Amino acid sequence: MIVDGLWVDEDGDRALPLVAVVHGSMDRAAGMIRIARKLRHRCHVLRYDRRGYGRSVHEGPYGMDEQVADLVGLLAGRRAVLVGHSYGGNVVLAAAARHPDLVAAVGVYETPLSWAPWWPSSTAGSRAVDEPGTTEEAAERFMIRMIGEQRWAELPERVRAQRRTEGAALVGELTDLRTPPWHPDDLRLPVIFGYGSLGRPQHQRGMTEAAAMVPGARLVILDGCGHDAPLWRSDQLTAELIVPALGTAGPPWTEA
Repeated sequence: MIVDGLWVDEDGDRALPLVAVVHGSMDRAAGMIRIARKLRHRCHVLRYDRRGYGRSVHEGPYGMDEQVADLVGLLAGRRAVLVGHSYGGNVVLAAAARHPDLVAAVGVYETPLSWAPWWPSSTAGSRAVDEPGTTEEAAERFMIRMIGEQRWAELPERVRAQRRTEGAALVGELTDLRTPPWHPDDLRLPVIFGYGSLGRPQHQRGMTEAAAMVPGARLVILDGCGHDAPLWRSDQLTAELIVPALGTAGPPWTEA
């Protein structure tokens, strides 16, 4: 269904506790569907295409204020556990810092700390923002960096064309992310950060430092996982990061 211009899916019994899962840059709600399926027996799961991606056609702006407003609007006053992958991790952390009354706990997997002075300028996101060219070219560069030239070339042209149109959202949100969207001292609730043992060095360092900065936060390392764990290692990600986050939230998210 479409809610305020955003494509939204809610799965599971509405009487169950709510979990909202938020995808990363150049992704969409479909990238979180395997996680949603793992959770729906114990939770009501909300996932959505963030503004400018997939079926959520949007002309912007794409900054963090708007991302948080979108998520809070979809929660509609309901308290939830928030789970974010990549850029989506920063969205859920910012929402938790700004609206603690709506958030019971947070689980974050490999979110970028791209405002940190040590963050590499060679990442796919950094290159998308910094290198000259159109937003369409930025999206193509990002996708090729993430999936490789061969897989990009094998995509149908209509899919590549749609991905290029998402470059405006990509560049807008990552440019805005050069400023910290949340502050550790504002996160006074349970937070679990995670990275994969196959993750890139900047993600491993970022999650380690974030867990050390946020009061009471935990760090988990998923053996054998890379950045694409929500898609290809959803069982492990759910069991080792998300279910523990539900446990830290307490009732009604804690499974008896």
